[in-house]
Amino acid sequence: MTTDVWSYALALYARTGVEEACLDLQDAGADVCLLLTGAWLGELGIAYSDARLAELEAVAGPWQREVIAPLRQLRRGWRLQAQHDEQLAGLREQLKRLELEAEKMALSRLEDIALEWQKGVASDLSPWLEGCAGEAGRQRRAALDELRSAASQGA
Repeated sequence: MTTDVWSYALALYARTGVEEACLDLQDAGADVCLLLTGAWLGELGIAYSDARLAELEAVAGPWQREVIAPLRQLRRGWRLQAQHDEQLAGLREQLKRLELEAEKMALSRLEDIALEWQKGVASDLSPWLEGCAGEAGRQRRAALDELRSAASQGA
């Protein structure tokens, strides 16, 4: 297993079904960076607590709302136009890279919070995934189960 959250997230996201599950949960309102961090924390054996989740959400929420979501909204908004405008398509690709870099920064910020948390004391990543998914996980149970299954296999 990789030790940093970015490498872990890339490996997990590349697993069959994970991208689709994450996007389904995202469409229901979940923060994918928070979800991937939760899977990583579970993999490290870090014990879940509501207080720890609140610490992560306090960092993830504003970054998601103020940085990642506006980039994603603009990129998605240009999807149709970019199919007929080569220059706009190029800008859209730049936005996609910028959005990915913003997600990498979000994961790094979340990792920084968890650096001092004791590893190897918990064996179930489910509390992390369910906490990080929130209402989206209850709405999209199959997607959350798909993510849990892939994460349980180790990334």
